[in-house]
Amino acid sequence: MKAVLLDTNAFAALFRGDQEILEILAKADCVYASAIVIGELEAGFRGGSRYAENLALLERFLARPTVEILPVSRDTGNCFGRVKSALDAKGKPLPINDVWVASQCLETGAVLVTYDQHFAVVDGLRVWPEPASAGA
Repeated sequence: MKAVLLDTNAFAALFRGDQEILEILAKADCVYASAIVIGELEAGFRGGSRYAENLALLERFLARPTVEILPVSRDTGNCFGRVKSALDAKGKPLPINDVWVASQCLETGAVLVTYDQHFAVVDGLRVWPEPASAGA
């Protein structure tokens, strides 16, 4: 895999030492960290009892040379509009932050690393692990 983007649950798995996520990262040329996902992580850290430890772990990860933080750009907004409209037309809404994350993946061509199967409804989105049945 050339480029991957970690979803919030993939970061959580990574921080727990998930071997599959570690292997994916070892193979990736570029690891994108979405500003949206960073916000979700920050909110989760603030709700827990280990804020400083978790934040330090995230900061060390973000400082790695293969990691690039993705902002929400105008192009991301355009992609978001297309994705959200298509999902609405299918009657398959996703949580709004997940629409943003999917849009960033489509914008960059990255593979989304996530354990959320609901991303399978996003046309053109490459997901790891591959969903058992697309559209389910």
